[in-house]
Amino acid sequence: MGILKPSIVSLLSILLLSISLWPTSVSASASASAQETFLQCLLDNSHPSHPISAAIFTPQNQSYSSVLQSSIRNLRFNETSTPKPFLIITALHQSHIQAAIVCAKKDNIQMKIRSGGHDYEGLSYVATVPFFVLDMFNLRSIDIDIESETAWVQTGATLGEVYYRISEKSKIHGFPAGVCPTVGVGGHFGGGGYGNMMRKYGLSVDNIVDAYFIDVNGRLHERKSMGEDVFWAIRGGGAASFGVVLAYKIKLVHVPETVTVFQVRKTLEENATDIVDQWQNVAHKFPEDLFLRLVLDVVNSTRSGEKTLRATFISLFLGDSKRLVSIMNESFPRLGLAQSDCIETSWVKSVLFWTNIPIETQTDILLDRTPQSLVYLKRKSDYVKEPIPKAGLEWLWKRMIELQVPQMIFNPYGGRMAEIPSTATPFPHRAGNLWKIQYVTNWNEDGAEAADRYIGLTRKLHGYMTRFVSKNPREAFLNYRDIDLGVNHNGRESYMEGRVYGIKYFKGNFNRLVNIKTKVDPANFFRNEQSIPTLPPH
Repeated sequence: MGILKPSIVSLLSILLLSISLWPTSVSASASASAQETFLQCLLDNSHPSHPISAAIFTPQNQSYSSVLQSSIRNLRFNETSTPKPFLIITALHQSHIQAAIVCAKKDNIQMKIRSGGHDYEGLSYVATVPFFVLDMFNLRSIDIDIESETAWVQTGATLGEVYYRISEKSKIHGFPAGVCPTVGVGGHFGGGGYGNMMRKYGLSVDNIVDAYFIDVNGRLHERKSMGEDVFWAIRGGGAASFGVVLAYKIKLVHVPETVTVFQVRKTLEENATDIVDQWQNVAHKFPEDLFLRLVLDVVNSTRSGEKTLRATFISLFLGDSKRLVSIMNESFPRLGLAQSDCIETSWVKSVLFWTNIPIETQTDILLDRTPQSLVYLKRKSDYVKEPIPKAGLEWLWKRMIELQVPQMIFNPYGGRMAEIPSTATPFPHRAGNLWKIQYVTNWNEDGAEAADRYIGLTRKLHGYMTRFVSKNPREAFLNYRDIDLGVNHNGRESYMEGRVYGIKYFKGNFNRLVNIKTKVDPANFFRNEQSIPTLPPH
């Protein structure tokens, strides 16, 4: 690179001074010399027209804490005891990503890649070894071409930003992705990405046609140059195991100008058991324009001092309310849906409804990257292949009322999800699944004692469900990250450790992912506690 400019030398001096001042609580126990070498390398590899210095934050920087915390979505990982990165790179240009990869690879420094920070186990910004975070939030451009019905979306964008930008251009286009608008595109698409249009259009990854991808050597690829194997892997296989996706090219889908939503609640005293029993036999068979989620939680009963089970039915229907009520009365009469329960709105406004934002709110609220509230949380997942016997439901309600706090969300499959082959993308959970379960536990008490208690309740409910869910393997959804399924220490046993959770997330697709990983990242530079491992050496 030649002689460093005085400004670069000055910056390096400040950064090196900050290393010597880092508190012991920060995960800076890696040798200071390695970190000095890393910083020097970043500056040496900085593109003159896009200096990386403005994107570097160390713990001594006044903005370090706010940058780190800006995308922490689980308060469990925002405690004083939580390991912190020795450095954050808020990439402003692709050259910053390339420099981070090239320089970190030299000393095998752990890099965590964060887009929206919604990883349920914090794996995009927490590690037990010295590490730095490559934060993508500045790289969030969205370029929509309505004529070709496609869009290039950088991975630092949020789903809300994507939905809003589409709605600016068209009332009859949308995209099938998650119902939480603050989720980052990078992690969501990288893990599969599902939402309330999946029965009509499949997952997010089923509607991705190209990508910009930076490999372990810092080279930028598009679909043709990366090859079909890598393109397959980064659409649902956990893209952060293979490289850094800078942007995805998505295929927009058609939505009607008017869609219909509703939310109907029923308790046990209002015949919830019979209604849920009918739901589980019809929800996966509905016309693919209809998605009807079921949420189960425990609430106060009308009887003083007692608890009851509540079933909440939340719907998106790609059509008008008259047709929806007709379908429901014919296929799901026990719910007793009335026209007055329904709200006709636009597709983008339905996003607000599903996020519990008043539907009359201006849609530019979708540009807000900060969730309405933050909590401590634990999530788990399951897949259901057969309806739960009615006696099983009644037994389950008693167990839930005992536990009180954990909820379950049932998301119906069928429709397009049953038509796409299980090998089309790494996401294998297709035909044969009636619905997916998300176990949801939120709390507002800090500290390890509270976390252990609430996580324990979640695990107990998950245990109660064993007889009703998939087996051999007991399947799980990568986007609902669950460290209980296994941890990879990325050492000599990496392949065997990775296989434990990998088979649950990917079933038969795990072996193909491992082969691709071994080919494109043989030294396992792109790694985390649940990444795709390489094949063991012979």
